[in-house]
Amino acid sequence: MHCSNCGSYLAPGVRFCSGCGSPVNDPEATRLAPTQRGIPVRLDQEDDDIAIDDDLENVIFTVRPTLVFIKLGYGLAVVGALALVFLLALLTPIPSYISIPVALSLLLIPAYFHVKRNMVRYTLTDSKIEIDTGLIARTTRNIPLAKIQDVTVSANIPQRLLGFGDLLIDNASELGGTTVLRNINHPRRHADLLLRELRRWH
Repeated sequence: MHCSNCGSYLAPGVRFCSGCGSPVNDPEATRLAPTQRGIPVRLDQEDDDIAIDDDLENVIFTVRPTLVFIKLGYGLAVVGALALVFLLALLTPIPSYISIPVALSLLLIPAYFHVKRNMVRYTLTDSKIEIDTGLIARTTRNIPLAKIQDVTVSANIPQRLLGFGDLLIDNASELGGTTVLRNINHPRRHADLLLRELRRWH
């Protein structure tokens, strides 16, 4: 082994160079030190990854109220607009550039309900149910799955024929009572997904 400073020969076990007096670096310590320093860093990174994964929630489903009524409303509004333009052209001398915008204003009715429908969103994760309401200013209500006591599917005859219904959730939270997910498509399928998650908590 030679001194890294002056190149003089160094006998084994010597701590200082006899030529220049500089301290001798142990190659074994130099080789092992990065490995020892690297192990905790890797473990800390893995622990951080595990902590982050534990904080993440898995989304089981996200659903909004059905679009059946909205689509039906748009269809009726279009038919009504065409009929109104035709009647105004037959019965009154109103020009078309006035009658057509008046008739198209009927589309504002289903558009209003469309916006209102988009203000509601139901989300089931593996730990809670989130109920988001509002368009610009949103309010989120969280129902922990551990607080849910019962899940009921309710659908009258028209709802069953059109393939949607209500999901009634009885919970024992501070507010208590029953939370209703209204007019969602395939309510029984969503109820089964919810019950599957509940089995992990009860």
